Amino acid sequence: MTRKVADCRKAPSESHCSLTIAGEEEEVLKAATEHAVSVHKHEDTPELREMIRGLLEDEKS
Repeated sequence: MTRKVADCRKAPSESHCSLTIAGEEEEVLKAATEHAVSVHKHEDTPELREMIRGLLEDEKS
């Protein structure tokens, strides 16, 4: 299975966060959502999760 990467630098942000999360897709989606809520003060909504899912990329070897 291809690991996925969520790179906070690729999301619109005023804080210029540099966090990168890698793992299986559902793990990354969960962790990235928790990060967006706790650090960036977003509301956990289906729209947020879909936006994050759209930003996920395959991990480069």
